[in-house]
Amino acid sequence: MVRSKRTLTTASAAHALHDGCADLIYVLLPLWQAEFGLSYGALALLRGLYSGAMAALQVPSGRLAERWGGRFILVCGTIVTGLGFVVAGSSGGVLGLCAGLTLAGIGSSTQHPIASAAVSRAYGGSARGPLGVYNFSGDIGKAAIPALASGLLMVMSWQLSLGLIAVLAVVVAAGIAIAMPPLAPPPAAAEKTPTIGKGRGGFGLLLTIGVLDSGVRMGLLTFLPFLLREKGASLPTVGLGLALVFMGGAAGKFVCGWLGGRFGTLRTVLATEGGTAALILAVLASPLFPSLCLLPILGLVLNGTSSVLYGSVPELRLPHQSEERAFALFYTGTIGSGAISPVLYGILGDAVGAGWAVTATAMVALAIFPFVFALAPHLER
Repeated sequence: MVRSKRTLTTASAAHALHDGCADLIYVLLPLWQAEFGLSYGALALLRGLYSGAMAALQVPSGRLAERWGGRFILVCGTIVTGLGFVVAGSSGGVLGLCAGLTLAGIGSSTQHPIASAAVSRAYGGSARGPLGVYNFSGDIGKAAIPALASGLLMVMSWQLSLGLIAVLAVVVAAGIAIAMPPLAPPPAAAEKTPTIGKGRGGFGLLLTIGVLDSGVRMGLLTFLPFLLREKGASLPTVGLGLALVFMGGAAGKFVCGWLGGRFGTLRTVLATEGGTAALILAVLASPLFPSLCLLPILGLVLNGTSSVLYGSVPELRLPHQSEERAFALFYTGTIGSGAISPVLYGILGDAVGAGWAVTATAMVALAIFPFVFALAPHLER
């Protein structure tokens, strides 16, 4: 039991750090736009470099863990993430910034497949609850680290702020190396034993919904700082707004997971996507203070869908495929969408303005409905 709790604690710390580092980029986008004169498309590309590297290397990171040990690869990846922020903060130019963010994304690619598999194996058949804690920890990082960065930006440059975040990454890496128990290798029979997966159609639809949902979330978050600035928000207020969204998202992981179990995946996803579309439009049309009041609720439904979909992966995984590889595919698709979709929304924003690009995210949320109805026959509930 102690060993399992140590695994959960260190995996959750890694999740909080890496997810928080990924989302602190949103706080820095307005600063980079002012300093380097970048368009919305270019800013989205910067965000996409991090997410793209993280998405592309999910499966290779898992394979490296099988060969060299999960704890070792996770420690190395966390250090590489910190090194990436050092490069980004010390480069002084856009190319160096791109290189640093790519390097940080490479390091973060190790976290999801290794840490989630570690928690799953540590708790075995009773892992659903601990995995919920692990998922929740990522949202805590998304709320805490951007808020920390916003505070640091009040007293120092963004370059020095990234340096301190890099120090934090090294501290977490040291904690993983010291406290995390050695991770068990994947069961040898995992690839040979048939699973309860219901077939390619169900998993494909689930992945499609996840890809679209991730695109809505990342597209909105890319433009949210600019929307708040247009409403008169100061830089600390922008950080507060993002923190409110992420705190609401953390609550959504718990609330929507429970709702999914109580009312079923179909009804819950329809409610969260419909609520996401309605609240995006409400925030777009509201003055600053009402918008800030709506952001926690928007975060709840915006992030809640992912929790419901994540819990359906074991049910709908492909035949003869282990849960680890099904989750790796799901993470690759959703994180890849998070890398590509902001670029597409950024290009749209350059063409028609930020307001219409945000409106497009609401329309995509509504476009998920047909896929949810098509998924219904594959679900147990």
